[in-house]
Order: sequence, then C-alpha cells, then structure tokens
Amino acid sequence: MPKGYLIGHITVTDPEAYKEYVERDTPILERLGGRFVVRGGDAEVMEGTTNERHVVIEFPSYQAALDAYNDPDYQEVADIRRRTAQSVIIVVEGT
Repeated sequence: MPKGYLIGHITVTDPEAYKEYVERDTPILERLGGRFVVRGGDAEVMEGTTNERHVVIEFPSYQAALDAYNDPDYQEVADIRRRTAQSVIIVVEGT
C-alpha cells in the first residue's frame, strides 16, 4: 500500500505565536502515525514561487494522512497556524 504525505508550504506571519502550533501539532501528528521527513531547513526555489517554509510528513497510507489532517485534535491546533501563517496544505499519495 502506498504511503501518504501531508505537505505544507508555509510563510509564518507571527513567529512568536506560531511556536505554539509547532509545539502542539508534533505530538498529535506523531500519535496519528506521522513521521516528519522535512521540517523547515534550507530550500531553494528552482522554478516558480512558493512560501518560505516546507514540511513533509509521511504516513503509513494516503487514508491515514487524510484522517490525520481531519482529526479534531489536529484541526483545533491548525487554527493556530491559520492565524499565524499563510499556508498551502496538500495531502498526496506516494508511489
């Protein structure tokens, strides 16, 4: 079964408040089977435009990634991200 990935492209607009999101989302997503593959770090845009920060979280399956994103505990914490950053969040099936 292909793995699933939750991918975020994020530009933080309130760094101090965003710290709470990072502290709270990590244990929730890990409890739901997520493994952080990319979380920030150096990035260079080779073509097009994107946000400043990139996150890739691997899940055992596409459905597990969808379920994690839709989890009520995660959605409560995601409201912090929505208030403190501009973001594009994608769930994608791996190969």
